[in-house]
This record gives sequence, C-alpha cells and structure tokens, in this order.
Amino acid sequence: MAMPAYPDDPALPLVALNAHLLSDDASYRAAGVSRFIHGLLANLPLVDPTLRYAAFVEHEGLRYPGWRTEFSRWAAGSPCRRIVWEQLGQPWRIRQLRAALLHAPVNVGPALGRLVAQCPTVVTVHDLSFVRYPELFTRARRLYQQHLTPYTVRHAAAITADSQATKNDLVNLYGVDANKVRVVYPGVDAGLVPIADESRLAALRHRHRLPEHFVLFLGTIEPRKNLVTLLEAYALLQRRAGLPHHLVIAGGKGWHYEQVFAAVERLGLSEQVHFPGYVSAGELPLWYNAAAVLAYPSLYEGFGLPPLEAMACGTPVVVSNVSSLPEVVGSAAPMVDPHDVAGWADTIARLLTDQNFADTVRADGLRRAQAFTWERTARQVSQVYHEVLGV
Repeated sequence: MAMPAYPDDPALPLVALNAHLLSDDASYRAAGVSRFIHGLLANLPLVDPTLRYAAFVEHEGLRYPGWRTEFSRWAAGSPCRRIVWEQLGQPWRIRQLRAALLHAPVNVGPALGRLVAQCPTVVTVHDLSFVRYPELFTRARRLYQQHLTPYTVRHAAAITADSQATKNDLVNLYGVDANKVRVVYPGVDAGLVPIADESRLAALRHRHRLPEHFVLFLGTIEPRKNLVTLLEAYALLQRRAGLPHHLVIAGGKGWHYEQVFAAVERLGLSEQVHFPGYVSAGELPLWYNAAAVLAYPSLYEGFGLPPLEAMACGTPVVVSNVSSLPEVVGSAAPMVDPHDVAGWADTIARLLTDQNFADTVRADGLRRAQAFTWERTARQVSQVYHEVLGV
C-alpha cells in the first residue's frame, strides 16, 4: 500500500498529534513511548486517509509521509522548554491550524491551554507507575505527572490505554468512567523477525564487544525495572550452575540507576555483566536474536514492548507476573513474581538448559507476537478519533 501525500483538502478534519517525545537520540525518550508515536505516525495516514494529520516534533529533520510536521525551535533543547511550549505555545498553534482534535500520546495534554486550542483532546495513558510507585521517580517527574495526568484524563474527550491493566488503574485510582477508556495495544515493528544469518549476529557481538552467550534485559535503567533483583538472580544462577552465559543490561540511563551499578560491585559481577548503553531501533532485531533469553523482571508496566519484540524475534522470554505483562505474553512465556530471586534464577536456568522447554516457549512466542501489529493499533486509534469527531 502506497503512503498518501499530505492531503490539502480543508474539508477533511485535521488531527494534531504531539510527537515531541519522538526521538532517535540516546536517551530514555527513545524507549517505548517513542516507538508508540512512531507506530502511529507511520500507519495512521495509511489506514485512514479521510483525515488530515499534523505532528508537533522537536527535531526539525523529522518527516513522515502523510503528515504536516510542525517544528518549534523554542520548544527544543530541554524538557522544561518543551513542557512550557506544550502547555502554552502549542494550544495557540492548534487554534491557528484550526485542528479538529488534539491527540496527546503520552499521558499529559494542555491544561488551561485546552481553552485556547478550542478542540477536544484524546489522550493515551501508558501507565500510572508514578501513582503506584511514586518513590521510584524523581520529585520533578513525579509532581509533573501527578498534577497534569489526572487533569488531562478528566477533561479528555476519550482515553486510550496500552492495556487492560492500565485501564483498570485509571478507573480504580482516578475514578475515570470505564466507558471513556479504550484499550489499544501497541504493535510490533515489521522488521522484528527471527534472523538465521549467524554472521550478522557475530558482527553485532564483535561491534559491541558482547559475549557469545548472554541473557538480555533491554529497557531504561531505572528502579521500576527491578534490575537489582535480576542481578541477584543471575548471581544465584551462576553459583548454582556456573553457566557460560553473561548478563547484558542494554538501554539508556534513566534515573536512580546508581543502585544497579552498586549491586554489580556488591555481587562481584563486574566481569560478567555488561552495560552497552542505548540500543538503536535499527539494531533491535539483532540484539533480540543474539540473546539466549530475554529477562524482564519489571515491577510495573503499562504494556512492556521488549518482551513482545523479543517473542517476535523468536527469543524465549521470562517476565514478571504483574500489571500488564501477563496480557502481553499470554501463555507464551513463563512468569515469575518480581521479588522471587530464586524463582528468576530457576526459570532462566531452565530456559538455558532445557532445549525442549526453550523451543516450546520460542514457538509460542512467535505465534503470540503475530497478533500485535501497528496497523491494528492505528485502526483502533482512528476509530477513537472518528467517535470523538462524530464523523
């Protein structure tokens, strides 16, 4: 299907989407929320050409077919500048564009600025971790979310949630009407597939100085990811089994990450644990395919893209049995209590040593991942737009 050019027909309703957290740099913003925004930008004009689309972007070079891109130099450069522009400058620009609808895809929309914008808002809430686990966030991040997210969802015309778990949190913690919330699962990028070419995987290992065999965690290094438990489980696994597999913790530094590095020293794992840093989107399939297992011990997730992406690549996965993660993996992966160090060690060891078990988990994961596509995500989001617009 060919991507349509940006339509100029003023009779078509204009949807404005705040894409400021779309980023390709080595920061936490290049994590799941960025891939969610990318999935919408790449697919909405394809699945629904009956609307016009404008995206507010932070990087001047970002262009997507089918989209009018709006770049504000004043909003670039720091989170504080971006937030001020989103709350004060963006509503005026939305009004100038005569947008029929604003989509705020990461929890927060304009507060008083919604009166200036004069159009309804659809907000996507990825998770309420800042409510469930406030102690895991910096004070500034926590206060920003705790003040503006409830205001946004209260005044939004419609809400999409990444999972039923997040919808339940919106209903139970904020008293949101369940009928106002549509569960829309994120998708899997088409390039995330099994790779049979061992030379490509060997080249990745050489390029990033990775060991031949390793267990992978991929995500932002922050307290919510529960990486100290993973490190303790890995240390226990090595004491019990002495397997050749190292542990690779890949991803950018978020906040309060010092305890992770301190745990590595405390457990004597400096030679066996690797921190390669940020993983680019283009290399994601290689990282998943090169890993023997993906371990995802998070305390709380609104969805959890890495386990789904790893399953799409044919990599066996083990996840926590909390929040949205059971929705993501279904019966296609083993689940462990996030605080059960011995349980994590035992399950990882079984995936590494029991070939029949690993093959079953791998095959089940591949089938499960096929149900999650960005095209489906975009179609469901488009349906929400039309319901709000009444067209």
